[in-house]
Amino acid sequence: MIETKIKSNPPLLDQYEDLLRRPHNFCTTQCDDRQNGMAIGECELPLIDLGGLTSHHAGERQACVERIARASSEWGFFQVVNHGISSELLWEMRKEQVKVFDTPFERKASCGLLNESYRWGTPTAISPKQFSWSEAFHIPLTKISEEACYGEFGSLREVMEKFAVAMSKLARLLAGVLVENLGHSKGFFKEICNESTCYLRLNHYPVCPIASDIFGLVPHTDSDFLTILCQDQVGGLQLMKDSKWVSVKPNQDALIVNIGDLFQAWSNDVYKSVEHKVMANGKTGRYSIAYFLCPSYDSLIGSCKEPSVYRKFTFGEYRKQVQEDVKKTGHKVGLPRFLQ
Repeated sequence: MIETKIKSNPPLLDQYEDLLRRPHNFCTTQCDDRQNGMAIGECELPLIDLGGLTSHHAGERQACVERIARASSEWGFFQVVNHGISSELLWEMRKEQVKVFDTPFERKASCGLLNESYRWGTPTAISPKQFSWSEAFHIPLTKISEEACYGEFGSLREVMEKFAVAMSKLARLLAGVLVENLGHSKGFFKEICNESTCYLRLNHYPVCPIASDIFGLVPHTDSDFLTILCQDQVGGLQLMKDSKWVSVKPNQDALIVNIGDLFQAWSNDVYKSVEHKVMANGKTGRYSIAYFLCPSYDSLIGSCKEPSVYRKFTFGEYRKQVQEDVKKTGHKVGLPRFLQ
C-alpha cells in the first residue's frame, strides 16, 4: 500500500527542493512562514441546523437566517447540518475520490482525466513559503457529465453528477438567504451563476515528510461568492479569527461554508471573506471536496448599497488581477486592489 501511494503521489518534494535552490528576490511576508503562523488553539465553527429554513414557523426560519448572517459577518465561516445531502452520497463521493487519487501520478498528469483538470504543487510559487503540498482536480460543472472525461472511472461520473447537483442546490439556498437578508431578491444568483460558471475541486494532501516546513495549502481567500467544503476527519484547516490563526475542529456530520471575495464586495463588507489555509501532515493524508459558487466572467460585481467600499468590476477582471499579482509578487492581493 505504501509503495502504491508513492507511485500515485506527485513529485512534490522535488519541486519544493527546486524552489529552495532558487534565489528569492521577492518579499514573501504576506504568507507567514509555518512556524510564525501556528494556530493558537482549536475552534468549533458556528453550527447551524438548516432545518430551520423549512420550518412552518416564521420565527424559527428568521432565527436560522439571522444565525447564518451573523456567522457570515463575524466569522466568514460556519458549518451546517440537516443540509439535505445524504451521508451515503458523501461517503460514496469520498470513496471514489480516494480511488482516483490512488491512480499512478503519470496517468493522472497525462491522460486527460476529468477534463485535464489535474494540478499539483504550486507552479506560480517563487519561494518555498508559497508552495502547497497538495494535488487536485478542478472541474467545471459543465464537464462533469461528459463520459469521455472519466476513462475507467465510470462509477465516479455517476456519483459526481449527483454530488454536484446536491451541492449546487445547497449553495444557492445559502446564497439566497444571505442576499435576502440584505433586502435583495435571491433571484440575483439565478441571473449570474449557473452550471457553466461553477466548479468542483477534489483535493488530496499527501503525507508530507517535511510537514513542519510547509503548507498543505497556502493562506488565501476564495475568489468566488461562496464555497462549500466536505472534508474528512484528519483536520488541518485553519482560519484567521481576530487576527490569530485557529484550527477548525472536524465535524463528521457537518459541511463547512465560507464566504468568498465576491460576496464581501457585493455585501459592502457586511459578510467577510476570511483568510484560511491547510497545514501539511507528516502522518496522515487528507481529502476534501469543495464546491465554488462563481458568476460568469463578464458578470459585473457591484455593491448592494451605496456608498460602495469597492469600485465595480467584472469577475473576469478580478481573476485577471489576482493572477497578475500572483505572477509578480507570489501572492494574491485580492479586494484591496478594488477599493474606491
